Parts: sequence; C-alpha cells; structure tokens
Amino acid sequence: MNEQLTEQFRPFYVPGATTVGVVCSDGVILASEKRVSYGGLVVSRVGKKVFKIADHIGSACAGLVSDMQILIREVAVYANLFRLEVGRPIGVRAAAKVMSNLLFSRRLVPLITQTIVGGIDDEGPSIYVLDVLGSVIPDKYAAVGSGAEIALGVLEEGYKNGLTLEDGKPLVVRAIKSAVSRDVMSGDGIDFLLITKKGMKEESMQF
Repeated sequence: MNEQLTEQFRPFYVPGATTVGVVCSDGVILASEKRVSYGGLVVSRVGKKVFKIADHIGSACAGLVSDMQILIREVAVYANLFRLEVGRPIGVRAAAKVMSNLLFSRRLVPLITQTIVGGIDDEGPSIYVLDVLGSVIPDKYAAVGSGAEIALGVLEEGYKNGLTLEDGKPLVVRAIKSAVSRDVMSGDGIDFLLITKKGMKEESMQF
C-alpha cells in the first residue's frame, strides 16, 4: 500500500529552460540556454532548443527535447510542402498556425513544450508564443520555460520599439543570464538564431 502511494504521488518532472524571442526593427532574435535537466539531474550541457523551420522562420522551445524535435520536424515538412505547392515561402503567422493545429490535435496526449515561433516575411519581423494546447499569441518579446518570469522582468525593463539586432542581442543575453543565476534548471551557455531579410544565422556562446 505504501509503495502504491509513493508511486502515485511521485513528482512529475518537466525539464526546465529559459527561452526568449525578441522582435527587432531589422529582424528577430530567438535564443535559449543549453542545459537539459530532469528534476535534479542535469542530463546534458549541450542541448539544442533553437531550431530552423524554413529559411526565414525559426523556433525556440522549452520542455521535453523529444517533443520539440518531433513538433519542429512536422512543421518544417508542412512549410516545405507549402513552398512546393504554392510557389512561395510560408508566412510566419501561417507557420505558427500550423504548429497550433498540430498541438491542438494532440491535446489529449499533449506534446510537453512551450514554443516561440519567429521570423520575417512580407509583413515584417514577428514572433508568436504557443502553449502545449496550441494557443497562438503574437508579441514583441516573450520568454517561456522555468526561467521565464525572471527573463521577462529584464526584457520588460530593457525593450523598446525600434530596437536593432545589435542592441537586442545584449538584452537577450542579460535576460537569460539573469534567469540562469536563479533557475537551477537553466544554464551552460546560449544558442541564438538571428533572422533578417538577408537570411538566418546561428550563433552560440558559453558561460
């Protein structure tokens, strides 16, 4: 009986993360720290939570790495099919809606991931925040994961309209570092996805 109770109330560990997205005047910054944790165990210090969906769209995630990978792979396939069938790249909002539909279709057995989709298209740079059930919320800056509350405080204080990528990147670094200093499930460096009209660039830093 005691063993049954212990198993019943065993904590359900969801991996932590600090993932950030920022809209700038000349593009979008998506970033996430590298630590992959499970409860009190650090599984990896080189986990990747920032992904390319198309040449002009990316995503940054927090949650189960396997669920992130499956979700991004499916959205990337739909984005590629859209380009082949319609003859033009999929829009950022349309890609976010595709992801929303996939998440909502799995609502009874959800993919455990919070996601920021960002990129640049004919409407300009934009980001969208999605939860595990597929809610789509457009924003100028966002943070998801276990360190989101701390990161959002820094973004709220430092963000301003017209921010450039050059000025936005230090703000993102400061937001993630602030979260890492308080959130034990985040850490070990940052992966960036910088998206502009000229293309997409991946960068990484250790600390």
